[in-house]
Amino acid sequence: MQLDPAFFAVAVPAVLFAGVSKGGFGSGAAFAATPLLALILEPGQALGLMLPLLMLMDVGALRPYWRQWHWPSARALLIGSVPGVALGVVLWRVADADAIRLLIGAVSLGFVAFRGASAMGLLRPSRPLSDRAGMLAGGVAGFTSFVSHAGGPPAAVYLLSRPLTKTEFQATTVLVFWLVNLLKFPPYAGLGIFTRQTLLADLLLAPLAFAGVWLGVWMHRRVSGRLFFALTYVFLTCAGLKLIWDALT
Repeated sequence: MQLDPAFFAVAVPAVLFAGVSKGGFGSGAAFAATPLLALILEPGQALGLMLPLLMLMDVGALRPYWRQWHWPSARALLIGSVPGVALGVVLWRVADADAIRLLIGAVSLGFVAFRGASAMGLLRPSRPLSDRAGMLAGGVAGFTSFVSHAGGPPAAVYLLSRPLTKTEFQATTVLVFWLVNLLKFPPYAGLGIFTRQTLLADLLLAPLAFAGVWLGVWMHRRVSGRLFFALTYVFLTCAGLKLIWDALT
């Protein structure tokens, strides 16, 4: 990984975009930074680079939403996330870089499909989902979070079925993925996903992580998410298709 102008031309907007999502739009689109970075880095480098930055963003986002979360919903997701992360570790041990590219690309396109189905009301259950369903959603979220930092959609399906306010939804999402990211850190370290170069890049990009979260909190109270997610769909569709193409060819 070369820390050259080409790297920063992609990394700076990617990290800012992730921070805005973490701070103001339910964290779901924060993973868009990973497929964007995976276009210029090896998948493991992209994941290793983003996790410490996402953890910094979590810390920055926790304060404005402290104790505004819905704990029963968060608890169900967190219990389920543990076996999901464990499954991600198993997959990482047997998959090669192209398999991870393919998976990240597929998750990227799946996120766009998920948001489209949600906008049409196809994924909003008619009644609140049970705690058992929340654990299942947490398992899927833990797995997709481990392999692509993309745990938002399965968690959102569950949370959108609950009678939560906009702020409760945001606060619960922030809490859950703060703890899931903490859970992912030891296996990432054990698998060698972190390197000296990714940690050096993290030090250089850390101020942008906090700036993105601050901007996201400001936008949460003043800006509709429609434009933000429209841009996300474009980025993820292009990046997802490119990653799948690279993986298959």
